[in-house]
Amino acid sequence: MLEALLATVVGFITGFVFSLLKLPVPAPATFSGVMGVLGIFLGFLAAKALIKN
Repeated sequence: MLEALLATVVGFITGFVFSLLKLPVPAPATFSGVMGVLGIFLGFLAAKALIKN
């Protein structure tokens, strides 16, 4: 859980700094883009679970 919290904090700081420097965000800029990344991750976990069994 600590790892997820640290990743969130680092991601927030990175996004904040990119915004201050007027650079494009290094991640999907929409909720649907974030959900797409989540879907890729969940698909990866599902395939890993199926291959393991």
